[in-house]
Amino acid sequence: METTGAPAPPRSELSAALNAWFELSARELPWRAPDTTAWGVLVSEFMSQQTQVERVIPHWLEWMERWPTPSALAAAEPGEAVRAWKRLGYPRRALWLHRAAVEIAERHGDKVPADVDALLALTGIGPYTARAVAVFAFGDTHPVVDTNTRRVIARAVQGRAAAGMPAARDLTDMAALLPSDRAAAATFNAAAMELGAIVCTARAPRCDACPIANICEWRGAGYPDNAPEKRPKQAAFEGSDRQARGKIMELLRSADAPVAVADAVAAARAGRRPRGAPDPAQPRRAYDSLVADGLLVEFEGLVRLP
Repeated sequence: METTGAPAPPRSELSAALNAWFELSARELPWRAPDTTAWGVLVSEFMSQQTQVERVIPHWLEWMERWPTPSALAAAEPGEAVRAWKRLGYPRRALWLHRAAVEIAERHGDKVPADVDALLALTGIGPYTARAVAVFAFGDTHPVVDTNTRRVIARAVQGRAAAGMPAARDLTDMAALLPSDRAAAATFNAAAMELGAIVCTARAPRCDACPIANICEWRGAGYPDNAPEKRPKQAAFEGSDRQARGKIMELLRSADAPVAVADAVAAARAGRRPRGAPDPAQPRRAYDSLVADGLLVEFEGLVRLP
């Protein structure tokens, strides 16, 4: 494995310390329960994309009680999935999850496939989610790398204050750290994510609580300010098209019947505090984008969830 800075700590030392910590300190997330199905793991991965775990938990519990299998969700209207998604954000994920459920029910006998390629063939599942399900639901050995994992590797192994932009080498770096034992490798994938989420955080790492602080290259080097160039900041949510789309979706989720298109467009203006001069085209643009994404269905001057 290519490295930067000082040599990496031995793989066995790093994984043993991190796995032992995880066994004692991991958060009790409902989808980590031993009886969680592969479907439950898949749902958790869809919901957790760009969403804080604390927000996901109540939605996941409600979802799994209502739709405990792919076929249960597949039998529902897509709009019900969008409605149940509530305010998790990025509601297209709800549509994709519904389509994936239909595909699993029809192609795989209502069983989430374990094979990465079969998972990748499902709607809404990319390389990260496919590997995560294969590892966390089936115990297969693959590197699973999210933002938190990348930060842990950057600091503990590469001696850098932060990770750079995502790159293909991230998987190579993680694969080089995985224990040879199958179960230990699955635990290490989860442990690295967990450490980055609750201890080795981006802004205020808690090195005093870190189980690998004594072998962390960044700490050993005196916390050098050597972070790579930061990515551009995400556009502000207030006054954005995302906010306008969210206002329209909020109206449709709460409606018991189709609403007038004019009312849906008007909802995009409600409660907004746009930055700078208002964009008069934004409400209609937001509405049209929701229709184009398949999140709304328009007919005879009315609009509803799909």
